[in-house]
Order: sequence, then structure tokens, then C-alpha cells
Amino acid sequence: MSSRDENEDLRKPFLHTGSWYRMSSRQSSSTMGSQVLRDGSISVVLCVLIVALGPIQFGFTCGYSSPTQSGIINDLNLSISEFSLFGSLSNVGAMVGAIASGQIAEYVGRKGSLMIAAIPNIIGWLAISFAQDSSFLFMGRLLEGFGVGIISYVVPVYIAEIAPQNMRGALGSVNQLSVTIGIMLSYLLGLFVNWRVLAVLGILPCTILIPGLFFIPESPRWLAKMGLTEDFETSLQVLRGFDTDISVEVNEIKRSVASSGRKTTIRFADLKRKRYWYPLMVGIGLLMLQQFSGINGVLFYSSNIFASAGIKSSDAATFGLGAIQVIATGVTTWLVDKAGRRLLLIISSTGMTISLLLVAVAFYLKGNLPEDSHLYSIMGTLSLVGVVAMVITFSLGLGALPWLIMSEILPVNIKGLAGSVATLTNWLSSWVVTMTANLLLTWSSGGTFTIYAAVAAFTVIFVTLWVPETKGRTLEEIQLSFR
Repeated sequence: MSSRDENEDLRKPFLHTGSWYRMSSRQSSSTMGSQVLRDGSISVVLCVLIVALGPIQFGFTCGYSSPTQSGIINDLNLSISEFSLFGSLSNVGAMVGAIASGQIAEYVGRKGSLMIAAIPNIIGWLAISFAQDSSFLFMGRLLEGFGVGIISYVVPVYIAEIAPQNMRGALGSVNQLSVTIGIMLSYLLGLFVNWRVLAVLGILPCTILIPGLFFIPESPRWLAKMGLTEDFETSLQVLRGFDTDISVEVNEIKRSVASSGRKTTIRFADLKRKRYWYPLMVGIGLLMLQQFSGINGVLFYSSNIFASAGIKSSDAATFGLGAIQVIATGVTTWLVDKAGRRLLLIISSTGMTISLLLVAVAFYLKGNLPEDSHLYSIMGTLSLVGVVAMVITFSLGLGALPWLIMSEILPVNIKGLAGSVATLTNWLSSWVVTMTANLLLTWSSGGTFTIYAAVAAFTVIFVTLWVPETKGRTLEEIQLSFR
């Protein structure tokens, strides 16, 4: 290596390029490590499995408040309103993280931003586990939310940018699958350990993620945008396998970066151009509809529905619901590159509409029946069936695919700004649904689920009219179609 190359390597941050795969690319295939890395699909899958620890952390944070409510309230003498504030602060922190996520990911790279996200998550969990009053509890929850806000944007973008087009749907769906696994793990472990121990266990995903980031390549598309040509080609070669000819993909990415204007500063005013506002509208629309379809409201009320259906252990039933989410999202991961994004979204939102209407009708009828009647208990069972069906159909499409499609359709030169706006909108919508669910359910349970059903029905129309099919197309082809 020349002294010039050495100086270039010294100038580049380690998280942008790494070093192990640069050395491997220059070595012969005699070692076992190089032989393994020659399989491009194995390399990409390993990268996805490492960054998937971020969404597991995301899900663990979302699910943490459910099994810990009584323990935290009793140990710290909190009121119900104080605990509700604790639960909602993760959304507030996530909104702040979402605002910063795009710009952080642009300046320090996808890997560097995940490192930044992991640190406040670890500090936040430690603050919660050692909390003696509400102040540390609230501070920890805000820090967790900030990290989750960054993770929710960066992970789907990184996966979309490293995955080959024939695997992008399946690998992109791993993001939401990992979120559901994190939720399920928090429910499961919450059955056996107290809230302080559960908070300590929450540290594990990020403590494994941080060292893991040093062993995966940076996004080749981000490296190309930054003008780091040698690192861009090395990263892509590792991801596709050292014996794979990557010249066509390299040229395609270079043309895309050149036409988008790498050094052009994008402002909010520029988003009015059709090549920008249309994909942003689709991304924001899907992420808003994902939340306003009421998934958080339904999960919030699930324990009451389980109780009304005669199920004694609501915690165990909630874990069962989490397990169903994991299975259904796993099916989506398998189907998305076969059936396509649009078809799964239409099936998902149609199924949600029917399920939510079933729950609404069950509540309307229950309100007019005596509690000791046989028909009243049947309506309780019917509402339970509707909730489970809603969770399954949500997981089959609307849970995973909005994040995947957002990461696919946003042009590389506006991803930082537009991605932050889309992610912020999602978290703001989530906060609105979480804060209004109890009020709406107090007003009318049947009316609340009717509203959610109407949003799900509108989602069918939105997908049919405006969402493009991205299956089987490169990111450059998708983004070129908006011009």
C-alpha cells in the first residue's frame, strides 16, 4: 500500500469503512473467513442480523411498559397519570430522534448513526433500572425514545441500500419482524423478572450491536454519495461476494449519484418538485395510516378485551398476541418478494377493515345486552377474535411495508431531510393515537373501532391509487420513475 493510500485511510472514520473487509478483499481465498465472505447473500444476511438488534431494542422499549406497570407504580409510589406520562415519553424522545435522524445518517453514515443511537439507549435503561424516583425514570425513557427515533429511520434505510433487489423485500421486512420479536421478548421476560431486572436486560441488544457495527460494511450508496469511491466499491464487493462482477451495479449507482447532485443542498422548498413531493407523500401517507389505523389503540385495550372474553391471565394472553405478531410478520418476510408490496398492503388493510368492523359491532351489541346473558359472552369472544384477526392482518402488510417502501422510494439526495420528516410524522401520529385512545374508548368503544376501520378502508384506496410497486426493481430504477 502506498503512503498516499495510508494517509487516505487515516483520514476516513473507522465506522465509515471498517478495515477487516478491506484486508479480506486483497487477500487470497485460502482462509475460511474469505471463503464464507465469498457468498454475497451470507454477507448481506449477517449484516442485516447485526443491525436487526436495533429494531429488537425498539420493540423492547415499546413493550416494556406493559408488564411493568403495577411493579413500577407500587415501588416508586407513582400515580396512574405519572405512569402514563412515563409510557408516552418514549414517543416524545422518538420525535426528537426522528428530527435528527436523517441529518445524523447523512453526516456520519448509517453505521455511525446507529452507534449514536445505541449509547442513549444503554444510558436510558441504566437510568430506569437504578431509578429511585420519577425523575430518573422519565429521563431514562426520554433517552430510550431518542435512540429509538434514530433506529426507526436508519435501519430500514441501511437494509434497503445494501440488499440485492431480489432479496430487498424479505430483508427489509426483517426490520418489523425484529420489532415484534423485541415486543414479545419484553412481554415474555416480564412474566418472570421484576421491572428493574427487565430494564437491565433491555441493555443487551445495544451492547451487542455496538461491537457488531465494526464488522459490517457501510452502505455503499452512502459512500458513493460522499465521494468515497474506493470504499464504495469495496463495500459493494463484500456485500455481493468477491467473485461477483459488480461493474453494472457500480455504474448504475454512480449515474444515480451524479444525476442527483451529491453536493447540492436540499431545502424544504425543493420538496415541492414532483420528483420529490410524490415519493415523500407516499412515504408519509403510509406511515401515518399505519398509526391512525389504531394498532396502538387496539393493543392498549387488548387486556380489557381479554378480560371481557373470560381470559384470566391478561399478561399471558398479551404475550400470546405478541407471539402471533411475530409469526404473521415472519410470513410477510417470506411473501413480500413473491407477492409484491402493493398486493400485501391491500390484503392487509382490507383484512384490518373487516376485523375492526367486527370488533365495533361486537361492542355496539354488548352495550345493549345484559351482562349475564349468553349473547353478551358471545360478543366478548367475537371482539377477541376481531382483535387477534386485526393484529394478524396488520402484521401481514401494514406493519412492515410502510418502512420498507419509504426506504426504497426516497431519492438518495433527499433521504436525510425527507426521511426525518416521514419518521417524525410516524412518531407524531403514534403519540396522537396513544394519547387519544383512552379518551375515545371512554366515549364509545364501538365508535372508536369504527373510526379505526374507516382509516383502514381509506388505506385500501390510498394504496390502490398512489403506492407504486417496487418489487424486482433496483433503488435507482424506482427513484428514476418519479422524474
